Amino acid sequence: MSDILCFGEAMVEFNQANADGSFVLGFGGDTSNVAIAVARSGAQAGYITAVGADMFGDRLLDLWARENVDIRGVLRREDAPTGVYFVTHGPQGHQFSYLRKGSAASLMQPADLPRGLIEGAKFLHVSAISQAISQTAAETVLAAIGMARKAGVSVCYDTNLRLKLWPLEKARGVIHEAMRLAQIARPSLEDARLLTGLEAPDAIADFYLKLGADIVALTMGGDGVLLATPQKRERFQPLAVDFVDATGAGDTFSGAFLARLSQGDDAFAAAGYANAAAALSTTRHGAVAGIPTAAEVARLFPVSGN
Repeated sequence: MSDILCFGEAMVEFNQANADGSFVLGFGGDTSNVAIAVARSGAQAGYITAVGADMFGDRLLDLWARENVDIRGVLRREDAPTGVYFVTHGPQGHQFSYLRKGSAASLMQPADLPRGLIEGAKFLHVSAISQAISQTAAETVLAAIGMARKAGVSVCYDTNLRLKLWPLEKARGVIHEAMRLAQIARPSLEDARLLTGLEAPDAIADFYLKLGADIVALTMGGDGVLLATPQKRERFQPLAVDFVDATGAGDTFSGAFLARLSQGDDAFAAAGYANAAAALSTTRHGAVAGIPTAAEVARLFPVSGN
């Protein structure tokens, strides 16, 4: 069984490589990134999703096989495609164009969930993006959380707010409902300020603790990480690295954090490791390419047993 099961939508990315319009194929999907980060940090990762019976679905399956991510929870659908998106670059920065409506992942329903895999995991990781892509997907996330809680599996919920997918008021209601069921709250400071109306990191941590979380891991970009429990809190300053690209840094943090928790670290030791992993992920381009291995993180942040 997997230590950490991630559930969501993975997509194939086409990133504009140069001005002549050619594109480079890559991969996206926050929860898929987390699963890969878990595996690269030495824990057992599994993924729950649906992909089309198409070449893009094949590419994603190949990716997870290379990364040692268990795909027993991945469905193939003949009647729906794998989601894709395009990244173009211009004076205003990155522009994202999505072709995900009616994607295989957006059609998932509670009956599609692999109950046995969920019940056998230590942690289930989900995100708000997976609830934003369709009503059935939102219901399926809640069903997965319910299965995990009933089996004593800890739930980690990432706010990952995407206002292109749903309006803020709807997102706030759905996210807070799900967060009340999570043991680990994984907001970013930017998301949390919009969702809670609060500004100060400590006030935001208190908000999520009062919703019921045992652990709040608030990522704050260039200001590091605030890790809070009902008994203690600690700030982790960002580590000095040669910055290139922050894409996927939050996902790297989540995967590394869960990996270390599953391997016996307490929340604060796990956060220190994950803070280093997230910093290293910014030294390379791309969400997947940037995710470091445990050996790479150990050179920056030695941990017990390394």
